[in-house]
Amino acid sequence: MSHVQIAYETWGELNADQSNAILINHALSGSHHVLGYNPAITGVGGLWQEEMHQGWWEGLVGPGKAIDTDKFFVICPNYLGGCYGSTGPSSVNPDTGKVYGSSFPIVYVADQADIQLELIKHLGVSQLCAVVGASVGGLVALTFATRHPEHVRNVISLASGYKTSVLNRLILFEQILAIENDQYFNGGDYYDTEHPDHGLALARMISHKTFVHLDAIERRAKTEIHQDKETLKWYKVKDPFQSYMLYQGKKFVKRFDANTYLRIIDMWSRYDAVKEGDAADDVELFAGAKANDQKYLVFSIDSDFCFFPEEQSELVDALEKSGVENMYITVHSDKGHDSFLLEPALYSPHISFLLNAEGSLT
Repeated sequence: MSHVQIAYETWGELNADQSNAILINHALSGSHHVLGYNPAITGVGGLWQEEMHQGWWEGLVGPGKAIDTDKFFVICPNYLGGCYGSTGPSSVNPDTGKVYGSSFPIVYVADQADIQLELIKHLGVSQLCAVVGASVGGLVALTFATRHPEHVRNVISLASGYKTSVLNRLILFEQILAIENDQYFNGGDYYDTEHPDHGLALARMISHKTFVHLDAIERRAKTEIHQDKETLKWYKVKDPFQSYMLYQGKKFVKRFDANTYLRIIDMWSRYDAVKEGDAADDVELFAGAKANDQKYLVFSIDSDFCFFPEEQSELVDALEKSGVENMYITVHSDKGHDSFLLEPALYSPHISFLLNAEGSLT
């Protein structure tokens, strides 16, 4: 690709010595809109639904919050391959004048990290105070820090991983099959006709049960049962949990693009921090982190069924083996993977300490 566009938002002001910048990476289906009210994004059209208008991490980011925009210059980009303003499969290829569709290339986490380096340079930042990421965003944060260690002082990873597990690769493959087998997918060239909404909705239903703890799903599901004759021709919905999951799937297709979803879950499915960092092993991967005195803050969620705590333990073991300073926190929550979005008070004290002290974690 000869030219790409990256959509991003910033908050706060960069200080004179450019030492207060923080780069945030969003989750799988998130956006670059972390904070505040934004009712529209140019070129996104109907995908920018009302639920997207308010920032997605306002409990953790903002004036006086753990990531304090009165002190820090905060940057969040939309991923390459995204559908909220960055160049993606739904964008027009300037070389052909047509939508990329199926011709949009495979994207690696390393690609995200490298293009984000160009972004921060464009913004006048030579070294980040911190790179932060939750879920899939934690993969990008880790790879940014290991590929470009001289540009990062601190790394904050929440409910993320080090190498995608076999279980997750299978769950992600199920979602790929759901979209690929939609009658309207057409190999990814569907923009001039019907979109693969059923396949994308099913993919979201498969993933949603890993994001939200099953007890939380039980609490959220309403008591009434709604039949969906458009989706189900023979089967009758039997309980409110089925109604809830159908609703989540159908709501999602209004705000996301199937090709973008495929690119991001494929990127996640293939993730291996050592390979993305062009290293031979753990020690080589973190050699730059050690040489540049990087500090890591790693969070696990004990009820996480998406990125299981064992995945964060693997990262911490690699950091310990490599002699990189770190603190490992296990959050006790009944909300599952989404805890990092819903319970900022469980994460804020540790993040505030790291960012404000920038001292030893021990």
